[in-house]
Parts: sequence; C-alpha cells; structure tokens
Amino acid sequence: VESRTGSRGAAAGTQSAVPAAASGVLSFLPQIFSIVVFGSIVNECYVNKDSQHPELLCIFNENESACSYGIAVGLIAFFGCIFFFVVDLYFQQISSVKDRKRAVLLDLGFSGFLAFLWFVAFCFLANQWQRTTLTRGFSQGADAARAAITFSFFSIIIWVVLALRALQRYRLGTDMSLFATEQFGTDPSASYPGYPGGSGVESSETYQSPPFTETLEPNPKGYQVPAY
Repeated sequence: VESRTGSRGAAAGTQSAVPAAASGVLSFLPQIFSIVVFGSIVNECYVNKDSQHPELLCIFNENESACSYGIAVGLIAFFGCIFFFVVDLYFQQISSVKDRKRAVLLDLGFSGFLAFLWFVAFCFLANQWQRTTLTRGFSQGADAARAAITFSFFSIIIWVVLALRALQRYRLGTDMSLFATEQFGTDPSASYPGYPGGSGVESSETYQSPPFTETLEPNPKGYQVPAY
C-alpha cells in the first residue's frame, strides 16, 4: 500500500511539474525570439549596397522604417518580458485582490498588443524583403533578414499563446481561485462556520448573521425606567 501511495504521489508531482516547466518555457521564448529579431537587424541588416555606396543602408528595400520598426518591437518585447517575469515572481505576495486583477489584465492587454505589433512587423518586413533587389552587398545580410522575418512570425504565435494563458488566468480569478487569499468570503450574507461545542465535537449548526450585529432592545421586558 505504501509503495502504491508513493508512486501516486510521485506521479502527481510529475504532472504538476509539467505545467510549471511549460510556463517557464513560455516565459523565456519571447525574449529569445525578440533578441534574434532585433539582434539580426542591428548587426547584419545594415550593409553597403555596393562598393560605390559606402553608406550603410537597411537591407529591407533600403527602407529605414522597416529596420527601425523591427528593432523597436523587439526591444519592447524584450523589456516587457523582463517586467512581467518580475511580476510573476512577486504575484503571490500581492495581498490585494484588485491589484492581482490589474496585474493579470495588464498581462492580457500587453500580450495581445505585442501579438498585433509582431503581426505588423512580419507583414512589413516580408513585404519590403520581396521588393528588395539583391546586390552583392545585400546578399551578405540575406540570412539575417530571413531570420528576422521568420522569428517575427514565431513571435506572433507565442504572444497569442501568452494572451490566451492570461485570459485563462483571469477567468480562473473570477472564480476567486487565483485572486483571493485564504480568508473568509466577502459576501455579508455568507454563513460563518460553527464553533466546537463543549463535547469536543464540531457543531453542524452555522450562524447566519455576522457577529456583533445583534441589536439590544431599548426597554427590556419587565423593566421600567424610573421617574425622577
């Protein structure tokens, strides 16, 4: 019996560790993708068109806006991931229910916004890359340009997944399983748990009204106010 119990406990621990590991992977993948995108653009997507043009040009159809947009979205995603990673670390220490809801809603809104930004980045970079005329100089940064476009597409997927996860957390929170701390319910009509009787057995009766709310009669029965 003990071996079966131990094996069941180990299996339960393994099952609970799988979602935690998946959550950790989802937290770091957006950072890696953003580093690949803006790192590729900064390092290898500014090249010389040819020997007659020494100035550095954006490889995406010589459109500076395409490179700047890719870099900006990558940096926003990178620092946003760091911010929400810190929020997740201190989430259990947030005692206020309203603050927890705000944190989850902020995560949901930011994830959806980043998914949209990455979608625009993917369409913008892919469109400009199709219009690019590859010269000898531009050919040197072709792999970096393709990597930026590819990981922009992957970033759309990962941020949509993060948005869905934040939405799931918010729905769980509406059931007070995520936001509420271990305390009594806030509903004033909720019943209070019974107190143990003198026999040591817990009473099954519950008090239907909160304590210290009983009103005293101004003139108890059998008592008259003396006249002076």
